[in-house]
Amino acid sequence: MSERELNSSGFVLLSEVIPQIIQEIRYFSTYNFVGDRIDGYEEPCALLTREAARALKEVSNEMIVKGYRLKIFDAYRPVRAVKHFIFWGIEDQDIRMKPYFYPKVEKQELFSGGYIAKESSHSRGSAVDLTLLDMDTGKEVDMGSPFDLFDEISHPDYKGITEEQYDNRMFLQETMVRHGFKTIETEWWHFYLQDEPYPDTYFDFPNTTESLRTH
Repeated sequence: MSERELNSSGFVLLSEVIPQIIQEIRYFSTYNFVGDRIDGYEEPCALLTREAARALKEVSNEMIVKGYRLKIFDAYRPVRAVKHFIFWGIEDQDIRMKPYFYPKVEKQELFSGGYIAKESSHSRGSAVDLTLLDMDTGKEVDMGSPFDLFDEISHPDYKGITEEQYDNRMFLQETMVRHGFKTIETEWWHFYLQDEPYPDTYFDFPNTTESLRTH
């Protein structure tokens, strides 16, 4: 592991840049597709590169005016976390979370189907998984499928959902894209900064506030 890959100097704590965000860091909890806390997630906090956090703050400011707050499920993801996913996918026979996260897909197909990447853009520090919270109702906006449901229904352009659910996805997507983020084909919740500062570096420092204090 190179010094660059362990250097968190270009990262910030997202809650300090955008105090209005809500965080539900799923890979710190056991409520995720693996069913265990994921390696590298030592605190339930979201880290991002300064550039991505700055762009996301613009998104947040616009959403707040319109009555929404950003809810963050994941941001920076250490390489060791991705290795945890890979080991689970190849070696671990445990499928206890299948009914909740991949009911229609066989575990072995999660990688070949593009649902889980063996090298994640999250590890480059400028990707984020998020949804919207309606400030009037206090509930998540209905996007037609929950976070991390590995299924065709989670594809951003999936048409088999209600018009309102589809419009909600497009509202989030159009706002994120306008502020410099790009989408992927399989997950309505995933966005990454188009002009990311470390396009070729996959970081592996732990997901903790302490990691930022060491540089």
